[in-house]
Amino acid sequence: MAGDTLFADMLLPVPIPRLFTYRVPAALNTTVAVGQRAIVQFGQKKILTGIIARLHNQPPLEYEAKLLLDLLGTEEIVSTIQFRFYEWMAAYYLCTTGEVLKAALPSGLKLSSESRIQLKPGFDRETSSHDFSEKEEILLRHLQQESMTYTEASKILGAKSIYSILKSLAGKDAIVLYEEVKEKYTPKVEHRIRLASRFVNENDLEKLFTQLAGKPKQEDILLRYLQRMPVNKLHELNDRGLAKADLMDESKSDSSLKTLIKHGVFEEFDQIIPRFSFEQTVTPPLLLSEQQTIARNEILLGFEQKPAVLLQGVTGSGKTEIYIDLIRRALDSGSQVLYLLPEIALTTQIVERLKKNFGNTLGIYHSKFSDNERVEVWRNLMTGKTNLVVGVRSSVFLPFENLGLVIVDEEHDPSYKQQEPAPRYQARDAVLMLASLHNAKVLLGSATPSLESFYHARQGRYGWVTLNQRFGDAQLPQIELANLGREKKQKTAKGEFSSHLLDAIHEALEKKEQVIIFQNRRGHSPFLQCNECGWLAKCRHCAVSLTYHQYRHALVCHYCGYHEPVPTQCPTCSSKQLLTLGYGTEKLEEELRLQFPDVEIQRMDLDTTRSKHGYESILESFESGKTQILVGTQMVTKGLDFDHVSLVGIFDADRMMHFPDFRSHERAFQLMTQVSGRAGRRDRPGKVVIQTNDPKHALIQWVERHDVLGFLNHQLKDREQNFYPPFSRLIAIELRHADKKIVHQAAVALGNELRRTLHNLRLLGPAEPMIGKIRNEFRMGLLLKIRRDQGQLAIIKQELQKSGDQLHTQKEFRNVRVVFDVDPN
Repeated sequence: MAGDTLFADMLLPVPIPRLFTYRVPAALNTTVAVGQRAIVQFGQKKILTGIIARLHNQPPLEYEAKLLLDLLGTEEIVSTIQFRFYEWMAAYYLCTTGEVLKAALPSGLKLSSESRIQLKPGFDRETSSHDFSEKEEILLRHLQQESMTYTEASKILGAKSIYSILKSLAGKDAIVLYEEVKEKYTPKVEHRIRLASRFVNENDLEKLFTQLAGKPKQEDILLRYLQRMPVNKLHELNDRGLAKADLMDESKSDSSLKTLIKHGVFEEFDQIIPRFSFEQTVTPPLLLSEQQTIARNEILLGFEQKPAVLLQGVTGSGKTEIYIDLIRRALDSGSQVLYLLPEIALTTQIVERLKKNFGNTLGIYHSKFSDNERVEVWRNLMTGKTNLVVGVRSSVFLPFENLGLVIVDEEHDPSYKQQEPAPRYQARDAVLMLASLHNAKVLLGSATPSLESFYHARQGRYGWVTLNQRFGDAQLPQIELANLGREKKQKTAKGEFSSHLLDAIHEALEKKEQVIIFQNRRGHSPFLQCNECGWLAKCRHCAVSLTYHQYRHALVCHYCGYHEPVPTQCPTCSSKQLLTLGYGTEKLEEELRLQFPDVEIQRMDLDTTRSKHGYESILESFESGKTQILVGTQMVTKGLDFDHVSLVGIFDADRMMHFPDFRSHERAFQLMTQVSGRAGRRDRPGKVVIQTNDPKHALIQWVERHDVLGFLNHQLKDREQNFYPPFSRLIAIELRHADKKIVHQAAVALGNELRRTLHNLRLLGPAEPMIGKIRNEFRMGLLLKIRRDQGQLAIIKQELQKSGDQLHTQKEFRNVRVVFDVDPN
């Protein structure tokens, strides 16, 4: 095809359900390939990074193909299997392949543009009739040599803001501003120092010390270098040199080193280094217990018969050791492994263990890492440097070449479901398709499996392996119920703390043991209300109250991020009697500090873990014993393993149980059981205190008895009676618009159309969701229930999309957004 006119069908990160054809420049005919990144113009002004999906000789019939601008390297970034995975995800989750691509590619593999300044063509300072200021003159002189960025111009002029200068120069037709398109990814470069080769011999080295006599700072730098590069190994090690940062510290003079470089004593050079470098330590072979060995063997047998196996093991049963054993087997067979975790917090402890066992073959992939770090993991997988990836849900998009095993730890966790934006995929389900494309196996692990996975295992679709004993001599914790309602009547409670819980905390602290307090609500208080007139602080953009955050002294919306200062008086009646109502983790931390003033208390929630290493610092402090009480949201419930935690307090069980959602009991049971599992690891007996107003509630009783199977079987009967998953498939349809009346009319119109076209299916609604307005958009919802054995699921989805498109042909509904959420959480 080298001599022919080539056309490339491009997959672009836009929400349009099609590929776009571009003409390949003849100069690229021999290098262009499917899977490469290319730069193309989209519309009048946009420049996009796309992926070449197909090459052919057929020009498009409907339009004249634009020229493909350039290739971003010759690497084939997306494989054939990835294209198939993208197409499946778009079809199943009712979105476009462009939306999948946008989610899949780390932004470091896309383009960035940088604003630059250059002299306007034809401008001549000598003939210009304009007057120029001193700073303008300085900038013009530098621009005569080369163009520059805004940052470079700021440094030259010694000014933070240069926009007024640029505006003036542009008005005088002296300069033009333009965008330079470039690749975002940059390799990590380390500045290194080495001794000039002529001084490597001992005799020459002695002469050098003689020359430096009387120059103590320069002599000191040379001595520091030789301390790290022994003279007897100088021939072998000198070429590699030392990192400049290791050679120099704050007390050493950089000017002395510059002098030595200038006089040819040292050489300075740059070296590209990996962003991930883990030392593999010599660890004794992993010895599984008898129960773990039986479970491991049953899993391997299950893999021979089924595509997936559910490992249901009680908290503390040692599932991680089984994972490590299976990972080792997969890597030894030449396969790649994906180890999925629901939360970034979980990666901290797991990664430390995996580093010791697998060293530099390990890659970590999550949103707290920089663009460059994520691109490096992507490229290391492609080149085979990385064969084991630990990551969160977005790791399903990585370019695995030879995937053999996928482990989904805490598979029940709702964090595996993407909410916004599209694709709204469930990673636990998506890896089953990914694994089938690679002929790989999937292990789903949890102490409290999701009802869907439990049902599939019970039906024989998955293998099913159980671990019913904790590792070693550890016992499951004792569950105690604190009747908060009764204590308030008897006036033995202190605020929202039962005396039962406070006494248990005192007892644990006296034994030098640690405590976890769980409250699944961040912030200080969910409501700020006027005690006189009842005014409630609400978000301007959403139909929700604003949450009071004490550490920011602000009222914050947890849906759109809007925030405002805390008022000093009621904006309605001017009363200063403003009350904070309810308990978030901040208020809980504050109250505990009052009760235990001499105790180190930390909080673990979204607000305290925003930084890249926020999780690590909190967990390290708790693991070392410095922190004695850890207050947290659901982050503390998941897979964390601490030796000295003897008490877990569940602050508000009732709020979790009575949330208006068909999954609320399942979620509440999972959260309470999981957080209970943090207590009493190793040989220490653990205790869990659950605060509730209804200790006889059936759900609380199941948690108290550690009766996971009893709860799951009861829930299955309830779901079957009410035709909810796993006995049906759900597709939620949400309509959004700035006008409440229009979105209501559109929802009625769409509901009528769907009842006409899909008359044999169950459609609920339209109805206003619990939160009817978010980010200035009013919302209405419909819910479609489909029998799990219903054929023609693809046709049903096509009808949904067709009905949505049909709605947009009506003028009044043209701007109504229709959002499909398949298998909603």
